[in-house]
Amino acid sequence: MEVIAKIADFGDKSLVYVRKIATVGLSEELQEEIGPLDAVYSVHRPDGEQIALVADRKMAFALALQHDFAPVSVH
Repeated sequence: MEVIAKIADFGDKSLVYVRKIATVGLSEELQEEIGPLDAVYSVHRPDGEQIALVADRKMAFALALQHDFAPVSVH
């Protein structure tokens, strides 16, 4: 448990998770807005709340860092 506590300790930064998701599972409204993409990247807080949905992984990480979050990839 001590190792987990050290990994989660990012100082003032809040941890967020970046995950690739298929667009087929999204609402029709979001699918129309997204367009022809088969997948997008979702940014989530540790409690599972989705805080962003973006077109690619690089953008998801850049957005998280820009807002002082510490992003990690989830599969």
